[in-house]
This record gives sequence, structure tokens and C-alpha cells, in this order.
Amino acid sequence: MNAIVQTAYGDPAQVLIPADLPLPPPGPGQARVRVVSTTVNTPDWLCTRGQPYFLRPMFGLFTPRAPVRGTDFAGVVDALGPGVTEWAVGDEVLGSTGGFPFARTAPGTFRTHTLAPVDRLARKPADLEWDHAAAAVMSGVVALQAFRDVAPVQPGHRVLIVGASGAIGTFAVPLAKSLGAQVTAVCSGANAAWVRELGADSVIDHGTTDWTTLDESWDVILDNVMVASVGAARRRLRPGGVLLPNSVGQSPWWGPLPWLAARATAGQAVRTIEHQPTRAHLDAVVQALVQGRTRCVMDGTWPLSQAGEAVARKASHQGRGSVGLRVAEG
Repeated sequence: MNAIVQTAYGDPAQVLIPADLPLPPPGPGQARVRVVSTTVNTPDWLCTRGQPYFLRPMFGLFTPRAPVRGTDFAGVVDALGPGVTEWAVGDEVLGSTGGFPFARTAPGTFRTHTLAPVDRLARKPADLEWDHAAAAVMSGVVALQAFRDVAPVQPGHRVLIVGASGAIGTFAVPLAKSLGAQVTAVCSGANAAWVRELGADSVIDHGTTDWTTLDESWDVILDNVMVASVGAARRRLRPGGVLLPNSVGQSPWWGPLPWLAARATAGQAVRTIEHQPTRAHLDAVVQALVQGRTRCVMDGTWPLSQAGEAVARKASHQGRGSVGLRVAEG
């Protein structure tokens, strides 16, 4: 067994099965990487379950086009394609497979070896843990883009992070704090003290309080859950504030369609984050981790053979931080 493949849509434990796949040869501008660690992200569990149904044409109508889930990794360069000179076999890297993850040719990362464009690779510092490096590729970069590029956070800004105990939230809370913001976190009461340790100034328990009904307002709202409507969330913005919806929402049928429609008429008050795991972004989030300006928290790390359990854990929305898959030893 050198990979986990998805055979159908449904229960992750049933549709993610072991397989033996040919070793992928790197093409021009690509590196083949021996995967040490990868991460389960939201697109992985969505595609595994085949929901929301609105996105089925993206995944594949009846079965997934790409059989191997996963886009992010930390590992060791194993082979180089024609024309690649900036990397060497044996280099320790983190990166992304790049491109459209649901295309038939997408290599995936729930496997021992994957392919990546060299402009989607960055060097992994020796003292950065493998699991943390892999988790930073999506969750860390999204948090970085949110507060540095899409809705730049300034000292004194009031920032609200909904889903603060999740994978992106645990990167976002300390990052916003390092930028000089006053940070309010929304999470369960059970995670309140723990999220304060990440840097939150105050915590709202979503089990007892609807933050959209409070007489408070924020300069930037990063909503990683999207239970609230765009309209309700916008009413909690300060003048000139920005809402960043960053979830597919709660509907198993329509997913993000309601907030996408609302965004079309909201102007600059509602902005979206387009994940861009470029080398520059990867280097920046690595530096933020090394310098302590953000943190990676692992909910747990499962062996590759238990990928179904890891995907189910991610889909449960009960975890603290990132869900990792350990593929091999570093």
C-alpha cells in the first residue's frame, strides 16, 4: 500500500481505501516529493462526502475525478523534472501540489510520493516540525493572506475570528495579535481558556451567545464557520470594516451559494480569500512560525492507513487545530 484512494462518495471510513499506485514521474518544472506529512483540509472531507451537492460538478458528478485526496505536504525531494535546477534531491520542503485538486491528473498527497510545481515549494527549516510545516501550507497561508493582504490588520483594529479553535483559527488568533489587533474569538466554551492562551483578548461561547446580536462591532471579521448570514455579519462591522467569509456554509445542498450571491452586491465590505500557496507566501508563514508570530496546533496525527478516521475527524468539526496524516518518517 502506497496510497489511499477514494472509490465513491460517502462515509470516509468506507470510501477511502488502501491502494498501490505507480510512482509518478516529475515533468518539466516539477519535483517529486517523498511525503512525510500531509494535512486533511476542508476540500478533502467535502469531496469525500460529495457535499454540498452544488459542488458535485467540481468534484465529479458520480465519482471523484481525482482518486487521491490532499494538496499540502512536507517532505523530501525525491526526483526532479527536466529544467529544474533550484532544488536538489534530498532537500526538505513544504508545499502544495498546485493546480485544480479535483482534476483527473491531480496527484494528491494521501500517498507516499507526490508531484508539485517548483514554484509551490519552500524550504523547511530543520527545527520546524514536519506536521506543523504541512499544516501551514493551507491553514497558515490562508490566515496570513487574510490579515496581511485581503483585509490588512492595523494596530488597534478590532478583529473577530469565528471558528477560532479550528485549523485556520489557531493560526489566525496569534497572527492577528502579533499585528497589534484586539482579538475576539468565537468558539465553544470548552475551548475558551485554551484560545485565550493563543492570544485572544476575549472569547464568545457560540453555544450560549449569538455574536451577531451583540452590541459590538469589529474592523475585520474572519468567519470560518458561516452559520450567520452575510447580512447579519455585516451589521457587526465598523465603518469601513471587512467581512471575510471563509467556509462553505451549512447547507448540504447549496453550500457557499448564499454568501457568494450576497457578496456580489456587497462591494468591498465582503471579500474572499483565494488560497495562493506561492513560495513567497510559504516563506512568509514559515518565518511567522519560526519567529513566534503565529502558531500551529495539531488536533492529532493519524497514520496514512487511517486516513478515513482522520477525514471523519476533520468533518466532525470537533477538533482543536489541524488534522494531520503521517505518511513516513522524516
